[in-house]
Formats: sequence, structure tokens, C-alpha cells
Amino acid sequence: MLTNLDPSAELFLGDIGRLQQRLQDVSRQISSGKRITKPSDAPDQIAPLLQLRANLLRNQQIQANMAVSKTVDDTAESALGSAGKLLDRALAVASQALSFSQDTSGWPALADQVQSLQEQMLNLSQSTVDGRFIFTGDDDTKPAYTQDLTAVNGVTRLSSAPVTRQFEHPAGGSFLSGLSAQDIFDHRNPDDSLATDNVFAALNSLRTALLNGDTAALHTAVDSIKSGTDYVNRSVSFYGNTQTRIEDATNYAATYDVRIQIEISQKEEADVVSAALASTQVNTQLQAAFQMRSNMTRHSLFDYLG
Repeated sequence: MLTNLDPSAELFLGDIGRLQQRLQDVSRQISSGKRITKPSDAPDQIAPLLQLRANLLRNQQIQANMAVSKTVDDTAESALGSAGKLLDRALAVASQALSFSQDTSGWPALADQVQSLQEQMLNLSQSTVDGRFIFTGDDDTKPAYTQDLTAVNGVTRLSSAPVTRQFEHPAGGSFLSGLSAQDIFDHRNPDDSLATDNVFAALNSLRTALLNGDTAALHTAVDSIKSGTDYVNRSVSFYGNTQTRIEDATNYAATYDVRIQIEISQKEEADVVSAALASTQVNTQLQAAFQMRSNMTRHSLFDYLG
């Protein structure tokens, strides 16, 4: 492009343009508090900044998941604590029956008490959080069992969905979200037959032994209830370990959240004090440049003619 400006004038205008652009940049940083408001402000920082924001969103989602997991875990642990107490009451009923010696006339009434315990145990297996069943594996929209006193274990299995959902740890890795009702209350052998520590079956065998006045069956039921109690306690330990993992994950996520926020701030937010100082310096430079330019001696060809 042709121009009538002499080289010194072009150089002056270029310098002034750069100073004015710098002044605009620092003024924007001061008013917005941000060093980066659009990609062109720092093209080399956009990709790292976007990655940090993605990490922040992922970490916040993990925190939300942990909050839900803690509520479910607390409810499950409470339910299992109640299950253990029901089994203790069942043992007390069995002990009361055995104290009658050869008189079994009062056993049917005790059987009614055991049936009430069965119903309460079934209700525990149907525990919910926010309308979702917590012991039904991946299918949490309906209960896994319903009562059926004609069955050997006193219930009918409606679902056997496994637990495959896992919670992600912000540091990496994951862990199971919980156990199913079959894992806890209806433990089975590999061939799907009832295990000796099957809680539902133990209670139902106690009830039927009392109804039938069968002392031998009563002793067998007592042994099954004790095994069921041990099995429930192992389930309680599982949830205790899960609580520890949730607490660890939650604490880590909170710390990580702060770290990411700081990194984002360092990349994105302006140093207002430095920007204000830069603004003052640029204004001073502009004033000095204009003053110097105005004081420059201007000569023409006529000045050199005699």
C-alpha cells in the first residue's frame, strides 16, 4: 500500500497503535477481572483451560454421586443393623420355645411372632432411598422379593438382577455401589440351592418347626439363624468398608476441586494490581510519545534555501 508518511511517522503510528492496544487489554482486565475473555486473548491457554473445566465438571459429578452413595450406604447399614436385631429376637423366641421342655402347646403362638419377624425382614430387604430400592441390584424400580410362606425360604424371588453399578473415585479406580437382597438375605449356593446361612430360609424353618412342634427341626433352625447372623454381619462389614471409601473419595474430591479452581483462576483471572500498574505505565508512555512527537523540529526545503 502506498503512503505519504515518512518512515519515522509510520514507526511512530505503529508504536502508538501497539500502546493503545495494550491499554485496551489492561483496561478490559481491570473492568472484567479476567485475563482471558475470548480465545484470541491467549490462544495457547484455551486448550488447557477447557481441559481444566472438564476436569472440574467431572469432579463435581463424582462429588454428587458420592453424596447419593453415602445416603444409600447409611440406609443399607441401618437396615442390616435392624436385620441383626431381628435375628437376635428370633433366637430369643427359639430359646423360649426350648424352655417349655416337652410342652409344645405354646409354640404356635411363638410361630406367629416369628412370622412377624419374617415380614419385618422382608420389609428391610425392600428398603428404598428416594423411591429406589437399594437391595435390588441394577433393577432398582421394584422389590426383589415378596412373601410366600409356602416356599422353603418363605419368599418368592421376583428379581435376581446383579449389582454391577460402580462409583468412580476421583483419584482413579471404582468400587461397587452395594449388595443385592439375594447377596444379603437369600444367600444361595452356586447351583442356586439355599445356603445354610440363608436368612429368609432360617426364619421360615424356625416358624415351621414351631408350628409342627418339631424339636429337632427347631435346633437345626437355631443353627441356621446363627449362621445367618454371621453372614449379615459380614454384609455390615462390606458397607462399613464402603463408607470408608466414600469418605476418602469425598475428601479427595473436595481437595481436588479447590486445586482445579486455583489452576483455572491462575490461567483465567487477571492480576488487577499489575494490570492497573501497566495501565498507568502505558498512559505515561503514550503521553511521553505524543509530547516528544510534538516537540520534534519540522523542516521544509525552504528552510535550507538561502
